[in-house]
Amino acid sequence: MEFVNGQFTIGNIPVLDIATQFGTPTYVYDGQTIVNQYNHLFNAFDSDIKLNLKYACKALTNINILKLIRKHTNAGIDTVCINEIKLALKAGFKPNEIIYTPNCVAFSEIEEAIKIGVHINIDNIPYLQKIGEKYGSNQAICIRINPHIQAGGNANIQVGHIGSKFGISYLQFEEMLTIINQYNITIEGLHIHTGSDILDADVFLRGAKVLFDAAKKFPDLKFLDFGSGFKVAYEENAPVTNIERVGKKMSVAFKAFCKDYGRDLEMWFEPGKFLVSDSGHFVVKTNLIKESPACTFIGVNSGFNHLIRPMLYDAHHDIINASNPKGKEKIYDIVGHICETDTFASNRPLAETKEKDILVFKNAGAYGFEMSSNFNSRLKPAEVLVWNKETFLIRKREEFDALLYNQVEINL
Repeated sequence: MEFVNGQFTIGNIPVLDIATQFGTPTYVYDGQTIVNQYNHLFNAFDSDIKLNLKYACKALTNINILKLIRKHTNAGIDTVCINEIKLALKAGFKPNEIIYTPNCVAFSEIEEAIKIGVHINIDNIPYLQKIGEKYGSNQAICIRINPHIQAGGNANIQVGHIGSKFGISYLQFEEMLTIINQYNITIEGLHIHTGSDILDADVFLRGAKVLFDAAKKFPDLKFLDFGSGFKVAYEENAPVTNIERVGKKMSVAFKAFCKDYGRDLEMWFEPGKFLVSDSGHFVVKTNLIKESPACTFIGVNSGFNHLIRPMLYDAHHDIINASNPKGKEKIYDIVGHICETDTFASNRPLAETKEKDILVFKNAGAYGFEMSSNFNSRLKPAEVLVWNKETFLIRKREEFDALLYNQVEINL
């Protein structure tokens, strides 16, 4: 988002024009930001490395976003659900460009993914056993390893520690090897992911060392997948992952590993939030200003049914008043219209706000619409893409019939 000629703009389109054209609440994505983030990450690594970036699409799965990434980057796609695989295929990704990393799903879903022909990433001993029993050496798989590394921001997004449900613990390595050898399972890759909002480049190196040590047991690997977790700025001047430092350190370490391994492997990463977070803006309208003895509330026409991250993760989103960008700052609590506590921000400085003013939540591209719901029988918002200085409606705002779509009325 930029401030141009006295107005906030998204991809050179004034926010107020977008709100007028498409209404509120609406998610707005700047497509060029996604492409720029991909290029930033890709160019941080040495050019002689076989780098393969897979977009972790659970962050944002609108089919148009997937098509944009497919057409304007060289990214593959990381999926966690059979329906994400189907969306990726519909967007034009080929099966061999897709990796599937399920967790606690029915084994039948994994069997369906195998039939499609995507890369399969297994993160538990029982399903490794089933893979061996059913497919033997005929199905190459990747193994997700839990490195017991505590890293990332909020505890809910730390997934590499000993108590996490994700991955096969490295303490179970010998048990894992026994099953692999028993069924002669082909291991094409090893995977690790410790969490999100990782600032320290050395955390990636610690995870890499776990994979490098494990790789010595597997002579036929094609790739090592280091997951993601790059921290983005949710506040102005907030610290972020130094991508260039990660790229340089990981490039040096990976090339040294490949030399010891005896041949060059592919290096994979799975950026999700890093690619789409900053592209997204959540545009809402002020319903009322409510004075109380404790604070002044701004009540907006949305709630955690549309953006749950502040309530779920205590996530911070910068908020601006697009209707009064140069107004005198006052302190507000910004809240939603849901019949639950749905506070977006407390004690937040914001340009003086009146009813019907348009507010914008920044960094709303990742896990915003994806986590939305119909709680309180509220309808889901619209989605808009800004691309080449044009705006495109990429998801219609829900209408009332959507609430009844799958309900079956009976005579009582």
